[in-house]
Amino acid sequence: MIVKVNRRDFVKLTSVASAGLVLGLKLDAQTAKNDQHALGAFVDVGSDGFVTVYVSRSDMGQGVRTSLPMIVAEELDADWKKVRIRQADLDKKYGRQGTGGSGSIRSMWTPLRQAGATARAMLVGAAAAAWVVDAKEIAVANGVVSHGAHKATLGDLAAAAAKLEVPKEVPLKDPSKFTLIGKKANRLDNPDLLKGKSQYGIDVRVPGMLYAVVLHAPVFGSKIASVDDSKAKQVKGVKHVVRLDPNGTDMPWAGVGVVADSTWAAMKGRDALVVKWDEGAAKDESTESFRKEMHELVTKEGKRVRNDGDVDAALATVSKKIEATYEVPYLAHATMEPMNATVSVTKDGAEAWLPTQFPDWAAGGIAGAAGLKPEQVKVHVTLLGGGFGRRAFPDSAIQAALLSKAAGAPVHVQWTREDDMTHDYYRPASVHHVSAGIDGDGKLHAWHHRMASAGINTYMGNGEPHDSETGGIDDLGYAIPHLRLEYAAAKSAVPRGWWRSVENSANAFVVESFMDELARAAGKDPIEFHLALLPAGKVIEPSNARMKDYAFKADRMRRVIETVRDKAGWGKAAPAGRARGFASWWSFMTYVAQVAEVSVGSDGTPRVHRIVTAIDCGIPVNPDGVAQQIEGSVVYGLSAAMKEAITIKGGAVEQSNFHDFELLRIEEMPVVEVHIIPSVDPPSGTGEPGLPPTAPAVANAIFAATGKRLRTLPFST
Repeated sequence: MIVKVNRRDFVKLTSVASAGLVLGLKLDAQTAKNDQHALGAFVDVGSDGFVTVYVSRSDMGQGVRTSLPMIVAEELDADWKKVRIRQADLDKKYGRQGTGGSGSIRSMWTPLRQAGATARAMLVGAAAAAWVVDAKEIAVANGVVSHGAHKATLGDLAAAAAKLEVPKEVPLKDPSKFTLIGKKANRLDNPDLLKGKSQYGIDVRVPGMLYAVVLHAPVFGSKIASVDDSKAKQVKGVKHVVRLDPNGTDMPWAGVGVVADSTWAAMKGRDALVVKWDEGAAKDESTESFRKEMHELVTKEGKRVRNDGDVDAALATVSKKIEATYEVPYLAHATMEPMNATVSVTKDGAEAWLPTQFPDWAAGGIAGAAGLKPEQVKVHVTLLGGGFGRRAFPDSAIQAALLSKAAGAPVHVQWTREDDMTHDYYRPASVHHVSAGIDGDGKLHAWHHRMASAGINTYMGNGEPHDSETGGIDDLGYAIPHLRLEYAAAKSAVPRGWWRSVENSANAFVVESFMDELARAAGKDPIEFHLALLPAGKVIEPSNARMKDYAFKADRMRRVIETVRDKAGWGKAAPAGRARGFASWWSFMTYVAQVAEVSVGSDGTPRVHRIVTAIDCGIPVNPDGVAQQIEGSVVYGLSAAMKEAITIKGGAVEQSNFHDFELLRIEEMPVVEVHIIPSVDPPSGTGEPGLPPTAPAVANAIFAATGKRLRTLPFST
C-alpha cells in the first residue's frame, strides 16, 4: 500500500528490533510554516540547503553528535559543510534513547543509513519528476543533484520531495563508495564548545528557577531520624527545607534538600542543618570485612557459569599448575561535571533539563516522584560533562522533581564533588582465584576461575547475579580445552552500577595478567602464547541471533595482536631503562590489543611512557573519534590502574575529592599511538573496549622490568 504523507502523519519505514527505533517521515504545522521539510525522524532538509540531523543519543564527550550525522550525510550525499545537529528531546518517535554499552553507532548504523538513503531517494524522485528523466540516471554528490545540464541543491528539491510517496525500500551504498565515512571529521559542535556556547546540565537556567543542594546520609542505607532546620531557615535566601526519603535503587539516598535563591545560599543553609541519622546495618561494613568475605568465597565452589571439558581431570594431569589470586576495588565514576538536574513540576506535568544517558529512565523516575504519568514528563537532553555509566541513573533528577514539587517552582539541584564521590553507583569490587595447567608442549590445557563480588544485578534486583560480572570470561574466545568459571555473590550495602567497560575493566586485568604468568611459566613469548590460542579461522557465533553480524572471529583478534606487535617493536630491545608488557581483549564486539612501555624508578614508582593500541571496531565511522576514544580510555584506565580505589569504613566512603581519589596528571600522560584496522564489517563499540587491556599491559610491563607480579589494583596499594 502506498501511503500519502500529510502534516499529521508518522509513516513507519522500517523497525530495527536491536535498537528499538522506528524511522519515519513527519511534517508538523510549524515545520511547514518555516518551509522546513522533515524527511525522517532523524533528518530535516531545509529549503536553505542545510541538513539537520536529530541526534537521539546523549553526548558525554564521545562525539556521537558528529559520527551519527556522518552516517546520514554519507547515504544522503549531503554537503558536510551544510550539516547541522539538533539534540533530540525525549520522544517516542525516536525509539529507545538510552546511551551506553558502546552501542550508539552499532545500534543506529542501519536506521540512520536507511534514513539518509530514504531522504536521498525522495529528493532524487523530486528531481526526476521536475526534469522528466529516469531517476536512475541522476547523480548526487556533495549536496548537489544533477542530470546533464540540470542541477539543483538538496534544498531546492526539499519541498517537492516532501510531497512524494515514501519508498518502501531503498538501496544502501556499498562501503567501497563511501566518501565521508572512514575519513577524519572535525566535530560539528567544536565551534560552540570552544566559545563556551554549548549547554551542559550545570549551565541550565530557566525563568523563576530556584537552586538546591542536598545533605546526603553519609552511611549507605541510612534513614532520617530527625531534622532541626531552624537555623537553616534563618539563612538569607533559603526558601524551603525538604526531607527526601530513599526511593529504591533509582534514588537510594536519604537526604535533606535545601532550596534557595542561589546555590551559595542553599549550601550555607545545608551547613546549618542538624540531622540525626538511623544508620542501620550498613554501619558495620568496611573494606576489610568485605574483602575477607570475598576471599573466603573463592575458596569454595560457586555457581558454574561456564564449564567446558573436564577441568578437574585436566588439572590433575598437566605438567605445570599455576595459581594466583587477584583483587580489584570499588571505583567511583568521577565525572568532571558533578551530578545535577533541573526540573519544573506543575499540576499538569513536568519539564526537565538533564545531562542524562537515559532520558526515558529519568522521565519514569520523575513521574513516579511527582505523581505523574511518564508521558506527562518532557525531557530536554543537555551535553554531559562525562558519564561513563554514572549518568544512566536518575537519582539527581528525582531529587529535583521532589524539591520542585515542594517549592512550586523550577529547581536546579547541584551536587558538589564530595556529594558525587561519596554517593555514586560504584564499579563492583571483586576477588578472583585462578588456577591453570600447562601441558608438556607448553600449551594452555585447563583454566579454573572462581570469582566473587557484590554484583550490579544483585543490587538492582534483576537478572542473574553473575550478569554484568562475568563478561569477557564467560565468552572468552581462546581455545582452552578445559575451562570452568564459577561465581559467588558477596553481600554489600554499597550501591553498584555500570562503570566504563563494566566488568571487562576488572576481568581483563585478571585474565590478561594471568595469561602473562602462564606464558612465562611455559617458557613462551606472551604474544606468541596468545596467538597459539587463536586458531586461524575460528568463529564463535553469538547466542543472541540479533547479533549474528558480531560473531567472535579469531582472525580479527590475531590481526590486532600482530599489528600492535609490529607497531610497538615487540621483540626488539626497548629503550634503556624500559620494559614492555602486552594485553588484548574483546568486548563490545570490538578487538583491541595494547603494548605498554614502562620504567620503574629507584623508589619503585612505575612510569608509563608509551601505550600502543591496535583496534578493529569494524568500519571506523570517524577515525579521529575512534582515536580520541582510545586515548580517553587509556587515561581512564591508567588512573584506575595506578591510583584509584574507593574504600569503606563504618558503612561510608572514605574518599571525598581528587586529593584522595587521584586522577592521572598531565605530566604522567604517556604517548598514545592508535592504529585502526581497516574493515568492512559493521561498526561496533569504541567508547569502552579501549580500557580493559590497559591495566594488564602495564602490570605485565612492570613484571618484565622488575620481576614483581602485581595482582591487586591499584598498583599503589
